[in-house]
Amino acid sequence: MAPRPRLTADALEAAALQGKPVSTLGNDDGWREPFEILVQSLREEADLNPLGLAMAQGQIVMMLRARMRATKLWRAHPEILERPLPAPVIVIGQMRSGTTRLHRLLASDPRFAHTRLFETLIPVPYGRRPGSRDARRLRARSGLAFMRWLNSHLTRIHPTTTSAPEEEFGLFSFSFGSAQFEAQWRVSRFGRWWESADRRPLYREFMALLQTNAWFRGEPAGRTPILKVPQFLQDLPLVLDAFPDARLICLDRRLEQVVPSSCSLVWNQMRIQSDTVDPQWVGREWLRKTLLRGRIAQDALEANPHVPRIHVEFETMNGDWRREIGRIYDLLELDLTPALLGRMASWLDGATDHLGHRYSLAQFGLSATDFDHPGLAAA
Repeated sequence: MAPRPRLTADALEAAALQGKPVSTLGNDDGWREPFEILVQSLREEADLNPLGLAMAQGQIVMMLRARMRATKLWRAHPEILERPLPAPVIVIGQMRSGTTRLHRLLASDPRFAHTRLFETLIPVPYGRRPGSRDARRLRARSGLAFMRWLNSHLTRIHPTTTSAPEEEFGLFSFSFGSAQFEAQWRVSRFGRWWESADRRPLYREFMALLQTNAWFRGEPAGRTPILKVPQFLQDLPLVLDAFPDARLICLDRRLEQVVPSSCSLVWNQMRIQSDTVDPQWVGREWLRKTLLRGRIAQDALEANPHVPRIHVEFETMNGDWRREIGRIYDLLELDLTPALLGRMASWLDGATDHLGHRYSLAQFGLSATDFDHPGLAAA
């Protein structure tokens, strides 16, 4: 019954601005070109259904308005962008390799700062000073409930709550990076464009948003952040440039398990917004992307042997998570107290919503032979 959304750059910008001058979107620090490519790719490739069109319009307008809020906030409070960023702990790993479990275990430690779901879905506060009222929680809660109603399988694939520790995918969406968008829409041209584009502006704004959310929470300036986005694998050289003092926790899981699980997440997100999603295309694309990310990350790790890191195997973590957490805390040179282990165990005991997630290689047109050629072990 609603008017059909117009997915053009001009129409989306006009919907966001609502008569305000375009200068309220701030300087073009590399975001406008990917914004325009994304919109074109949505029109020409994604084959969105009516719900998908409405959701695409809503997400893009929301990000443009986030840019407007950020521009106003940064002009009013330039001290935000002068706030020091402590050396982070960065969890890196492929999608579906156990990064969320480890991230949430570490978030049980109050010595670490972490991004919450409502902060990544809506990456700029509505409030204008630390501790002021922020409507992001309520908006994120309603959005999460809507997605669960549309596809209940998503609750098993990636269980979460409004205030749960969450990866920073939305801090890339702010700049129209690819992390979130290509996992919910078929936008191949957009995704391929980002693979060779200059992503330094993306990380400048990513860091500014980390500063903004820490400022708005009123966090102590020295609190160590834990960061986690699968996109980091693809961008690891840039990540290490942006955070030269980072310590890395590298999650490893067999690719023949990672790829179909990733495909299941992507396919279940895409099929809400398009009636023609091809699971075999999803299989080919996410096999390609998984291998690409693995090769880039492997090369970056080999080129930077000085970066402190630890490798954690998925199956080893399943077998004895306390031992693996102990190894991680040795790297971080932090005490691992019985009370903290108890908090971690309590969270883990309640984290059962993911049980029952089923997927297979064949479902996505893949087979074991796709993983039997040279180079896959390194990837």
